Amino acid sequence: MTHNLPSLNSLRAFEVVARHLNYHSASVELNVTPAAVKQLVSKLEDTIGVKLLERKGQGLQLTSRGRSSCGDLSSAMKMLATSVEKMSGEPRPNQLIVTVETSFATAWLVPKLDQFRLKNPQISVLIDSTQNIADLNEDDVDIAIRYGVENHGNFIAHRLFEDQIFPACSPAMAAGPPKITRLEDLNSVPLIHWDMSQLEWVRETKRWFAWERWLAHVDINNTKNINTQGGMVFRGYELALQAAIAGQGMILASWPILREPIESGILVCPFVERVTTDIGYDLVTTHDKQYRPEVAAFSDWILNTILNEQRGSQTSRAIID
Repeated sequence: MTHNLPSLNSLRAFEVVARHLNYHSASVELNVTPAAVKQLVSKLEDTIGVKLLERKGQGLQLTSRGRSSCGDLSSAMKMLATSVEKMSGEPRPNQLIVTVETSFATAWLVPKLDQFRLKNPQISVLIDSTQNIADLNEDDVDIAIRYGVENHGNFIAHRLFEDQIFPACSPAMAAGPPKITRLEDLNSVPLIHWDMSQLEWVRETKRWFAWERWLAHVDINNTKNINTQGGMVFRGYELALQAAIAGQGMILASWPILREPIESGILVCPFVERVTTDIGYDLVTTHDKQYRPEVAAFSDWILNTILNEQRGSQTSRAIID
């Protein structure tokens, strides 16, 4: 019965928080304050008499009821938006919907989007930053930028970046005291952990972003006595990154998305050890959607942008050498 439905605003707030698992990130998407988002979710929980979210460490996690409902709610919100668009009779032409992992969107994609808009002013780009894997066959998403997904199924995939993972921290933390120069010095600083327990697709990613596993890949005898259990835990990588920039600990850094903060000196790599992974960032679309002019334009732009960046880095290293 529709008269028993909670308010649309509270449902929308929960749907966005369920995707980000972070009130601040949800508030940016909804263009309201984090306090307002939290109040709307609390109102929804009070209305239905069920807890949907709960605190875990520094972040949020969905309860069993929350997990069972968020997928259907996301689909319903997209169907509602489509229905309103049809009622208005004015569907937005040349729209491109890109779903992308939040940290990559924040650190790499969004700062460069102006370049795409300047070259393609006729294309309207909607960025859906989420930790969930969109179903490109069912959802209205045109392009997905995925990280660490082993099998893309029967889709068209272009590798954007291979990945290298290594410890990074603020310049002040590296300088000390105590000065951080060797891996054994990790025992002297807090470690920052990315908690991926709520993400179903991260089986491969976990192998590289858990400190004890990263150290095992380095395979140096003197790393066996490093305590990897302490420190801070964050549900979102973007929050973990902000903690590292603020000098609160050492983070395992992904080179493609932290290249600019490192080259600008906001973060530093105090060790020479790096681990080259077998995962990376991929641009994924369907066989049908790849022929849309908007998809082709965006794919060409992002691939050329990355190629030019890589050439620039090689030139810089050659000059330094």
